[in-house]
Amino acid sequence: MNLPGRHRAHIDDSVESMDGWDGSIAYLDRDGVLNIGREDYVKSASELILLEGSGHAVAALRSAGYRIVVVTNQSPVNRGMFSHEELAEMNDTLITQLLAENENAHLDLILYSPYAPWEHSPVRKPGPGMLQVGRQLLSNLPLDVAWQTSLLKNKFDEGRSFMAGDRDADMGAAYNHGIRGFRVDGKVGITGILPRLLDDDDKGDALEI
Repeated sequence: MNLPGRHRAHIDDSVESMDGWDGSIAYLDRDGVLNIGREDYVKSASELILLEGSGHAVAALRSAGYRIVVVTNQSPVNRGMFSHEELAEMNDTLITQLLAENENAHLDLILYSPYAPWEHSPVRKPGPGMLQVGRQLLSNLPLDVAWQTSLLKNKFDEGRSFMAGDRDADMGAAYNHGIRGFRVDGKVGITGILPRLLDDDDKGDALEI
């Protein structure tokens, strides 16, 4: 089965439960949402710089009952630009910087797609596979991926869940997964739309691809 990579864990390792969780997940892109993005890719831990306020935003989402799943396309891994371990070091830096800004900015999962566009993987956004796997891990469901979430055998309720990202691929993943999608200004990051994310009545942004 075509599955994403998972930060510092085997893909099907168990995930810590959360008391009182209503099933809502905040699926967040990484570059341009939590940290500063680069046209030539963030290629090392030293290049990963937190966007101001990201830690406080993640903590606010957790306080509102969301679990946090980072879903990031990282095709440079399969292109040979950096390794899985070098990517893990970047994600370690992200975790450290988020918690340094706010001790409650805990990430439940970081999932990544190492696949290049020409590999046509459903776990590369705009495919919904990373979102499907995030849901399945947090809900203790069998791992399964499909190009459309509606085609999965095991159905689930996404509650208030949403995808936040700065690219069309993120909106496509939200659409294919059947949840709200919110566009982020990559120069500002998640803090720029936090009030919208915390508004359960906000339907998100229309798919424009």
